[in-house]
Amino acid sequence: MDIKKAEKSYTDTKLSNLGQSYWDKQYESNSTGWDLGEVSPPIKAYIDQLTNKNLSILIPGCGNTYEADYLLQQNFTNVTVIDIAPTLVEKLKMKYAANPNIQIIQGDFFAHQGLYDLIIEQTFFCALNPSLRESYVNKMSKLFAPNGKLMGVLFDRNFEKEGPPFGGNQEAYKKLFQTNFELVHFMPCYNSYHKRANTELFILLKKI
Repeated sequence: MDIKKAEKSYTDTKLSNLGQSYWDKQYESNSTGWDLGEVSPPIKAYIDQLTNKNLSILIPGCGNTYEADYLLQQNFTNVTVIDIAPTLVEKLKMKYAANPNIQIIQGDFFAHQGLYDLIIEQTFFCALNPSLRESYVNKMSKLFAPNGKLMGVLFDRNFEKEGPPFGGNQEAYKKLFQTNFELVHFMPCYNSYHKRANTELFILLKKI
């Protein structure tokens, strides 16, 4: 038996199963170990310098969406979050039922339609099957209003255990994004959450 082929077959099968059922089970069992429990500091710092509270903002693969919560606390009026996991989405809909400034969508990011001034990346990219990264970049480029931006953090590291989360490095990410985006900022974070110090990149990208 070819062990390498067997290992690749197992990996391909596992990655192909990272869909709705997989993620719903993670939220049912509270098994999202990389959840910070608060807004990511680099993202918070970027939000704090925004003055237009009416920006149309999307957070894909939103998870427990601490970033959306912070945006609402700061009086932003046009926030959309999307996630594939029904259990999570129902929880969020209940939490924000009385807030007209947030739209909560249960669905597939790759089928989503809309135009946004700002898209926030926070542990969505790293949760995807790495084979979808090129599709992620292409889809992102179609979701921007004029002068729209993609802002957030990416893991600048590899993980010992098979993901999710899945890691990577700055050089590979730049090659991936630079065809579709101007790399306005693409650098190591200086203000990461302490458990992620020296393992994150802050990105601010603008569609070409």
